[in-house]
Amino acid sequence: MTHEKKSIGIIGARGHTGAELIGLIARHPAIDLAFVSSRELDGQRVADHNNAYAGELRYENLDAQAVAAKGADVVVLALPNGNAAPYVAALDADAPETLIVDLSADYRFDKTWYYGLPELTRGTWRGERRISNPGCYATAIELSVAPIKAVLAAPPVCFGVSGYSGAGTTPSDKNDPDKLRDNLMPYALTGHVHEREASFHLGVPVEFMPHVAPHFRGLTVTSNLYTSQAMKSDEVVARFRDAYAGEKLVRVTDDPPWVSRIAGKHHAEVGGFAISADGRRVVVVATLDNLLKGAATQALQNINRAIGVEEWAGIPDD
Repeated sequence: MTHEKKSIGIIGARGHTGAELIGLIARHPAIDLAFVSSRELDGQRVADHNNAYAGELRYENLDAQAVAAKGADVVVLALPNGNAAPYVAALDADAPETLIVDLSADYRFDKTWYYGLPELTRGTWRGERRISNPGCYATAIELSVAPIKAVLAAPPVCFGVSGYSGAGTTPSDKNDPDKLRDNLMPYALTGHVHEREASFHLGVPVEFMPHVAPHFRGLTVTSNLYTSQAMKSDEVVARFRDAYAGEKLVRVTDDPPWVSRIAGKHHAEVGGFAISADGRRVVVVATLDNLLKGAATQALQNINRAIGVEEWAGIPDD
């Protein structure tokens, strides 16, 4: 553990993920919150909006050059897709040693950035200072498919359901509790960005059908996997247990995991393995909190590794 605390700034701190990150950083032994940027909350005390933070820090409305001038050790970009580039350009030019963790999809297809899904990409870490944080659905899909990818006979077919916090804070049908009440709302049934992301990083085409449900947080993905060889249940389970042995934030379960049990938790659960009678079809269920292991917690895993502290520092035990 390093002795001198690192400074961190968050851009887009008003959103759900930014709020979760503030809470995690407030308890972190090796990181201090240096600044938080939000246009809507400019000038207001962070503590008045986040019970986990007790300091006097106030939100600021910072443009890209102002962020670079802050000189923070770490900058987290918690912005909507398509908004990261000006901040990256300014930091590249004026503060190239600053660690950037981007929570949007903007750099997940850029091979010059490190794709930070630690349980699957830890071995490819080369000390990069530009980290793309995976999408929530993509994380669940990749964790569900990776241990069995080598024996796939067809594209994985994945059915996803998420709480409406995944739709962000900008009002829309997908985060309107009245429209979601007693409802299940399908959207982007082909070509979803997380479908493309999972396909890109797994190296196999993935078919993904997302839906929004009336609950606030947590998602589930049920994946249908056809295999090139007949497999027995214990063989399938062994592949997953071997893949995630020793991983504190991925748990393999015998029963299908429930989304209601993952809300507010920092780990993902993968399980409920069902095998067809001929042994050539495997069904796997994965759950995670889209704001935590699907976003803020995973970002903190990546930050911890990049600043040289234990990967799970500051992440509460579930």
